[in-house]
Amino acid sequence: MIWTVLGGLLALNVLTGAVLGAALGLTGFAILHFFGGGASRLGVQAVFNVLGEFTLTAIPLFILLGDVLVASGLAGGVYKAMTPLFARLRGGLLHTNIAVCTVFGAVSGSSMSVSAAVGAVAYPELSRRGYDRRLVVGTLAGGGTLGLLIPPSLSLLIYGALTDTSIGKLFLAGVVPGLMMSLLFMLWIEWVARRRPELVQRETTQPWGPTLRALVPVWPILALIVAVLGSLFAGIATPTESAAVGVAAAVVLGFTKGHLTWAGLSRTFLNSARAFAVIAFVFLGAVVLAQSISLMQLPQKLLEAISATGLSPLALLAVIVLIYLLLGMVFDGLSMMVMTLPVVFPLLTGVGYDAVWLGVVVTMMIEIGMLTPPVGMNLFVLVGLTRGEVDLGGAARGALPFWLLLLLGVALLTLAPGIATWLPELAFSRG
Repeated sequence: MIWTVLGGLLALNVLTGAVLGAALGLTGFAILHFFGGGASRLGVQAVFNVLGEFTLTAIPLFILLGDVLVASGLAGGVYKAMTPLFARLRGGLLHTNIAVCTVFGAVSGSSMSVSAAVGAVAYPELSRRGYDRRLVVGTLAGGGTLGLLIPPSLSLLIYGALTDTSIGKLFLAGVVPGLMMSLLFMLWIEWVARRRPELVQRETTQPWGPTLRALVPVWPILALIVAVLGSLFAGIATPTESAAVGVAAAVVLGFTKGHLTWAGLSRTFLNSARAFAVIAFVFLGAVVLAQSISLMQLPQKLLEAISATGLSPLALLAVIVLIYLLLGMVFDGLSMMVMTLPVVFPLLTGVGYDAVWLGVVVTMMIEIGMLTPPVGMNLFVLVGLTRGEVDLGGAARGALPFWLLLLLGVALLTLAPGIATWLPELAFSRG
């Protein structure tokens, strides 16, 4: 009965037009009050405890870091610097899209920020050169998802805060899968360029000397990556402190190497505050719901029921993946994660899945949702950048191969969990 009430209350709150955070919180308070013996105060206490967590303060700082990079225009310089290097490959500047998205993913942490920053530079240039516009949008949408996987990642940060999993281990766990997906994306682009050469352009190449010298402008972003991730992985800074270091470095680089202004900087503060307010409201609602679910021991009861049916851990994972694919059509990624983790995390860790590995898998499912219409946020960002030259359907078709490759990435992580767990185990065993 409790599952029926939980699903019914959540659906009712969402259908009445309530903001998702309010829908989650109201559902949690209702369960605490009517099924928890009037224990609504536990929900308030849970929210109070979360607001006091030091780790949570890293989220607005990483959002601000991405906004400062976009406002400073550093993406344009990096894109121009890396173009000669990847012009040698058949896919030409499509490879540059993925490479630059990978670099910016290592300092942004937000999928939409990466898509917007790189797309604003790449789409006009590639469409002018005669690349297939749908293919260009597809590479930018797919490459943008790397911002959620490659550390610092907002989704891994929120996952760690919600599940009390080491942020350092989660960030390390995202490195190899993120690079793996970059390589898979580039291999697919190379295959398409060989099979459908009319969709791409052969770029003019230059000797290795000028090519390598052209990479010099990339050093500010590399310095930023070292400042953020180096301080964190070296153990000399917490996630919040490393994010603060990154913001400070980004501001300095934005003024000295980019075209950041004081007015632009003030706008980034306002935009970041708005973005964090949306995330925080959903997060707090999910905390109340998680408290009610934990009090009623629903994950334990569900785990017992699944054990009675004889469903294997692999089959259970497949069911969860299918649920995420369906939810990705309705909810944005981070909302979907905070809404489902109160049940998914104890359920899958209860059957033996590693918590750090699960964080990477959940993040990849969120990435798939970013490419899934009608709510795929990366698609909407890029459709807006094209000014109507590519509609939502065309963007979705262009991104479909990357959607499938991300699903392949989940399968590879399931077959070889060490892809995600090897680096954090190596680093922390030495520590």
